[in-house]
Order: sequence, then structure tokens, then C-alpha cells
Amino acid sequence: MTCCEAAEPRLRCVLPFEAVPTEVSLLRRAAVAQLRQWGTPTAADEVELLVSELATNVIKHVGEGVSATLVLECQKERLRVEVHDKSGKLPSLSSPGCDEERGRGLHLIAALALSWGVGLTAAGKAVWCEIAFSPEPAYRRIERAVKALKSYRGSAGEAVLQGGKRNAVLEQAAIELIADLLHWTAAQGHDPDDILDRAQTHYEAETGAA
Repeated sequence: MTCCEAAEPRLRCVLPFEAVPTEVSLLRRAAVAQLRQWGTPTAADEVELLVSELATNVIKHVGEGVSATLVLECQKERLRVEVHDKSGKLPSLSSPGCDEERGRGLHLIAALALSWGVGLTAAGKAVWCEIAFSPEPAYRRIERAVKALKSYRGSAGEAVLQGGKRNAVLEQAAIELIADLLHWTAAQGHDPDDILDRAQTHYEAETGAA
């Protein structure tokens, strides 16, 4: 299952998975598909490799078949990749020249990422890393939409957003905002259907959805 949240100033996607080799390739594809949806495909190659290493580390060092979770989070010009598992044992980098495999995946992650780290969570631990990317216009539009929708909801909706129902609140705000904009265009003497068609044309031109 996939859970995606939009919360200023970030976009966040949660992907639970089972730590088995066959799931790793599926997880890579799901991560790349999410980046495309966000308009950040420029980071796809790095993310594929990082996701593969992080997920494989769970299989090797926590156990094949355990439940884990991949979290992707966009914030400005950085993309954060996290993998959560239920083991409280923290990994460490292997020493240079060490013959053991343990920790070698972290060396690759450290080489690719701007920053990385490991931390305990309530359920186990999380291994995370951050990479830089160049946001494309689609990402800028999504980021701008999130800000507009949160502002549109006002202080009344903020309590709900903090209560873990961001998607439902922002979806309803989007519907209300679009309806209000259509009322405004009609009041200005424009055809609401024409406005919607033109907006759809812009969207398809930018995303290749046509």
C-alpha cells in the first residue's frame, strides 16, 4: 500500500514493503514512479540505487521477510530517503579494507548522499539519507499548490492537518478552491468550461499526459 502526504513545505510518500529480494525491484519502480508524479525525475537514478541498498541492507542484516517501510520526502532542493525496520540494532560503517560485508552498503550511501544517518524509532530504527535534485516546473507547481491549499483552509483546518488527516483535508480544500475559482471566472464573464479545458491543456503539456 502507498500513502502520500502533502504538507508544507514538503511532499511525503510512505511505501510499506516486505524485505525479500523480489520486492526490491518493485520498490525501486514505485519510488521512481512517485518522483515522476512529483515532477522530480532528475533524481531517479540516485534514488533507485539508494532504495536498493537500503532495502537490501534490511534483508541482509535484519532478516528476509520482515516488514519494513520506505519513506520519500521532498523539501526544497533536497530529497530524503528513509527505510524503517523493527530492529533496534544500529548499523555502522565497516573499517577500510575490512573483508566483512556488514556496513559496506552504508559506504555507498555515504558516497552518494549529501548527508545520512541512523536513528532509533518507537518501533525500531530508521536509516536515512538526503540527496540534492533540481526541481522541475511540475514540482514547483505542486509545492505552490500545497501552500495555497493550506492557506485557503485557514487556521480552522490546521488542527486537522496536525491530526494526521492531511490528504483528506487538502483534497477537500482543492475541490472547494476549484469551485470558488469557477464561480469567480463566471462572475467575470468567462466560460468556466473553457477555463478548465485550458488548465487541462497546460497540465498535459507539462506532464506529457496528453
